[in-house]
Amino acid sequence: MRRYEIIAEDDALIVVNKPSGMLVIPAPGKEHNTLNQLLNEELDRRGIEVNAYPCHRLDAETSGVILYAKGKAVQQRMMDLFKQRKVQKKYLAFARGRLQKKQGTISFPILNAQKQREESAITRYTVVSVSEHFSVVEVTPETGRKNQIRIHFKQIGHPLLGERVYAFRKDFPLTFKRVALHASAVSFPHPRTNVPVTFNVPLAEDMRAFLEKHQTKGGTYAVR
Repeated sequence: MRRYEIIAEDDALIVVNKPSGMLVIPAPGKEHNTLNQLLNEELDRRGIEVNAYPCHRLDAETSGVILYAKGKAVQQRMMDLFKQRKVQKKYLAFARGRLQKKQGTISFPILNAQKQREESAITRYTVVSVSEHFSVVEVTPETGRKNQIRIHFKQIGHPLLGERVYAFRKDFPLTFKRVALHASAVSFPHPRTNVPVTFNVPLAEDMRAFLEKHQTKGGTYAVR
């Protein structure tokens, strides 16, 4: 039984709900059971003579929606849409503490280690629910820098629950077993038809269970 879920598919795209803990592409020493490998093996079993290529990335710990292109031409078209900022991604995250503003924009530049330069980065957020020790935030990144959401929330003093790279989990009263970040929706003009499409996936089970255990107040977010 496969761990990932295909939520939509046509002759150009495959939309996948990726579980937390699964790599999208191989990393050194971890070459097996990546989403790339498993998805292409499935296409082979179905007799589909085209390769699937990721149109963007999600960290291994991040759950949620990710787009795959059938063939290099479609992948290039999707990459162009990303560069033109015609693809909008939404995330749900659990941030430590209570943010001062219900809505805000984070615009600190982020270091590109490979290019050794700082690059502009913009993240918009809305607080949808709060509890004693954390806030549920809907996040819309306008740029796509590596680990942008995680870095930006650390920079404003509200690192995500489960953060281990940009903050120390032991410094906070509430812990989560992974970075509490879920890609909940993606919207874009279809690469073949140019018709606007949106795909949504429900909150990952571990994050949903955490919310049920730590009931939030003062917001409109409902566990789905």
